[in-house]
Amino acid sequence: MAFGGFDQQGGTPQMSEINMVPLIDVMLVLLIVFMITAPLLTHRVQIDLPAASSQATQEKPETVALAVDGDGALYWNDEPIARAALAARLAAAAAEDPQPELHLRADRDTRYQLLAEILSEAREAGIAKMGFITVPQR
Repeated sequence: MAFGGFDQQGGTPQMSEINMVPLIDVMLVLLIVFMITAPLLTHRVQIDLPAASSQATQEKPETVALAVDGDGALYWNDEPIARAALAARLAAAAAEDPQPELHLRADRDTRYQLLAEILSEAREAGIAKMGFITVPQR
């Protein structure tokens, strides 16, 4: 980039132009690089794949809805169960193939300690997928 002349006596005014030639050279080199590499990125090998007619089997695992109300009462798929029977039911659910998902629905007034104990029992029983069910706000 060139600025001004060599005469500082005021005979000629300073020249303040930007030399555009190096910038244009860099731009053209980049354009050539992109023109060469773009076809290489979209190159595909054409092959003839075999066709088979079969139905995909998707076994959706069942879900277990475990509800806890504000007083600490437990409901397994809307059936009341005792707190002592929860570990056995969780172990039986963990042994199924495919393993069901545990959907935990808790009342707003449920103590956090109870929820932590239930989650710990589910993890110890071997339940891999657990989730909290909530109601969206309006």
